[in-house]
Amino acid sequence: MSVYQPLSDRLRPTALNDYVGQKHLLGEKRALTRMLDSGRLHSMVFWGPPGVGKTTLARLIALQSDLQFISLSAVLDGVKEVRAAVEQAKLHREQFQQGTLLFVDEVHRFNKAQQDAFLPFVEDGTFVFIGATTENPSFELNNALLSRAKVYVLRTLEEEELATVLERGKMLLQADLNSDDSLVENGANVEIEIEAKAAELMIEAADGDARRLLNSLEQAMDFAEYEAKQNLPGLVKLTTDNCKEVIQGGVRRFDNGGEAFYDQISALHKSIRGSDANAALYWLVRMLDGGADPRYLARRLIRMASEEIANADPKAIQVAVNAAEAYERLGSPEGDLALAHAATYLAVAPKSNAVYMAYKAVLADIKEHGSHEVPLHLRNAPTKLMAELDYGQGYRYAHDEPEAFAAGECYFPDDMLETSYYEPVERGLEIKISAKMAHLRQLNENAIYKRRK
Repeated sequence: MSVYQPLSDRLRPTALNDYVGQKHLLGEKRALTRMLDSGRLHSMVFWGPPGVGKTTLARLIALQSDLQFISLSAVLDGVKEVRAAVEQAKLHREQFQQGTLLFVDEVHRFNKAQQDAFLPFVEDGTFVFIGATTENPSFELNNALLSRAKVYVLRTLEEEELATVLERGKMLLQADLNSDDSLVENGANVEIEIEAKAAELMIEAADGDARRLLNSLEQAMDFAEYEAKQNLPGLVKLTTDNCKEVIQGGVRRFDNGGEAFYDQISALHKSIRGSDANAALYWLVRMLDGGADPRYLARRLIRMASEEIANADPKAIQVAVNAAEAYERLGSPEGDLALAHAATYLAVAPKSNAVYMAYKAVLADIKEHGSHEVPLHLRNAPTKLMAELDYGQGYRYAHDEPEAFAAGECYFPDDMLETSYYEPVERGLEIKISAKMAHLRQLNENAIYKRRK
């Protein structure tokens, strides 16, 4: 009984000329092309989303460079396996005078000690190291390892490239069918035909991931082959309905907590800050479509309302909170619309980060200067002892004074200068807030001037 091998694995190219994608690295006079032409290999990290050819590219580099290829997975292997690979590389060099390329998939899963285990052997040339990661190497890999390996960013495959992969997958499956005696009679050939709309549907659902595309093709063929055996032995027709059977409920490329996740959150936040309602809506829906937690997005919208808008439009935070509550009551997909409502409102609202900047300034002062005592006149005196200690002595009750404002009163600690942290901007409601604060400052100055006279 033959062991099943996924179509995506069987279709791996065996020559660089057959490799699909990454033209920015492998085109004429591009970085990897120049490296391979020169024959001077260096250690590398391939950073990119799943299904873009990181493992395949590493294999082809080893093949073209006449190197032994050893593959490890940081999910399954540890320091023990790294040491075994080192010994294998050394033995191979002694016996066959051939170098080794050590490939580590999901290298970001290795901890610091495991990553450090590579370093001496990268340094002494025991092997050329290539690591593959879906996460930002700046955050996930040791500086020592990064300093010895050049990072190459691999991109998602474009639609034309995916169409090429789909055609190759179809031809391989067609060859399989023609080697099946139960399907071929009297020397007739079996042909696979993919409806144009079906191909478009699978490519769109793959979202730049060749492996996902080939998996969908292989699964869809299970439905199509059954129809072919019963009705059209010479033709296997892959229809839109066949494809919908396998991609229904699929989601876009998304990785909660991964690099793509934070990139898209950043894009959403910056779109709202930049007052672009259309872009904000795009990134919000993109994340919802990709499987992001709507409750997390609701929390981020509330944060944006305070950080980017605040007093310029106090209703913004109310809209964001109401959207979060609406989602809790409705769930998806109905509640998603409430989040879209909030995102577009925040985008077009007047912007002010004055409260955010003031908060950071106060926090910095507190960390630098420590805790000042609360002035006695601002303390409550609920007991006789506290009153005898002058708690609350000299406090002026603002409601008893003109404009409900105790002009000239100081509310800062005694040993701290009064500081202006909050500076409203000339947008939205903060225009009025700024005018009110200017008026109160003038009353304070007049009162202080009178006291001094």
